[in-house]
Amino acid sequence: MYLALYRKYRPNTFEEVIGQDHVVKTLVNQIKYDKISHAYLFTGSRGTGKTSIAKIFARAINCENSKNGSPCGQCEVCKSLLGTNIDVLEIDAASNNGVDEIRDLREKVKYPPVIGKYKVYIIDEVHMLSISAFNALLKTLEEPPEHTVFILATTEVHKLPATILSRCIRFDFKLVSLEDLTNHLKNILNKEGVKFEESAVNVIARAGEGSVRDMLSIADRCVSFAGDNLTYEKVVDVLGVSQREILINLSSLIFNRDVGKSLVELDKVLSSGKSPLVFSNDLIAYFRDLLLVHTLKDKSRDIVVVKDDIYEQMKKQATEENYTQILKAIEVLSGVEQELRYSVEPRIVLETAIIKIMTETSLEGRIEKLENLIKNFPS
Repeated sequence: MYLALYRKYRPNTFEEVIGQDHVVKTLVNQIKYDKISHAYLFTGSRGTGKTSIAKIFARAINCENSKNGSPCGQCEVCKSLLGTNIDVLEIDAASNNGVDEIRDLREKVKYPPVIGKYKVYIIDEVHMLSISAFNALLKTLEEPPEHTVFILATTEVHKLPATILSRCIRFDFKLVSLEDLTNHLKNILNKEGVKFEESAVNVIARAGEGSVRDMLSIADRCVSFAGDNLTYEKVVDVLGVSQREILINLSSLIFNRDVGKSLVELDKVLSSGKSPLVFSNDLIAYFRDLLLVHTLKDKSRDIVVVKDDIYEQMKKQATEENYTQILKAIEVLSGVEQELRYSVEPRIVLETAIIKIMTETSLEGRIEKLENLIKNFPS
């Protein structure tokens, strides 16, 4: 049976984790100096490695021959903890969120581990617990048996009671950088024997939006469609992301403040099946690239991964004259992201945003000219 890329390449050691060096270094030092805490809180966006690191940590603190803080993978304890066992228990709080489940857990923590030194409870999506369940967990979390370690994982830390937060060592997981995602995907594609274009990998990494799991799920779809030759055009076909030519055309109309033609061009894009949210994100990414081209000049060539002819067109757009509109476009489009995500009429939201970019910058330009005239007017 085919194993999805995000499962096949899930890290098994701390060295394999990407983008969370601040978390890994602290946990490794705690293992090296035998300063294991009784409760940890891992918080951050989905797909950033919270559960994976929790499992690695659970094996590492039980490993008989830990290597640089990571589990060796060779001793009997490591082999036993890789499969289903009773010493490392992963609990889904979304489906086990009642007070009875937590009371049952409180009874079980009294029993010592069977295989290793510690019994580890990984409670995923812990913010889903009910108030009564949190209250039931509180005392156990404060004074657990010496052989017990709790790791709480959540994407919504603001929903946790302050009493729970104060009893845990907190680690905030960052979104993984585009560079780390790109390099990680390249390594995986090389291992899988898939040929690829740089621009194709870059599009997939961007679409992952800082999540390793999301990126690998997208890569799975693209590879299934493209076969062993991953090209930019094939990725665009799968994701429905906007080709650079479309972005160049629409942005040129925006810079010229041609409201009518801009809306016609946008209608063509959305009528072809593009999601308003996806297209908005593509526009943000494109204007961000223009900002880099304007600011870094030729140094931006290593960061903005596009074909040479496209890059030359972008250089023509990234002028001082267009700088204000580039900033305004990023500001306005970023501001309507949530509205696009949940609106029943996302097309109207995006159309309004594009009109706002053109009209507000036009008004600001006129005000600036008027102010300059007043300053230079003879007294």
